[in-house]
Amino acid sequence: MTAMPRYVPSSTTLQGARWQRSSYSNGMNNCVETATLDSGPLTGLRAVRDSKNIAGPALLLSPGPWESFLNSIR
Repeated sequence: MTAMPRYVPSSTTLQGARWQRSSYSNGMNNCVETATLDSGPLTGLRAVRDSKNIAGPALLLSPGPWESFLNSIR
């Protein structure tokens, strides 16, 4: 069994990802963007990237850790 990746080196490789910027962003590209992956082998994972570097790496989180993260920052 192959472990799921924890990141991708370039978020542009995530085909079909629809990125959403945080509602706390002030429009100056100083925030994070997330996308729920809904196709391919990474279906169901949440991708997180830096809005200043959209071609840069993206962290990949499964639903449980993503919810834990959100709960911890609320």
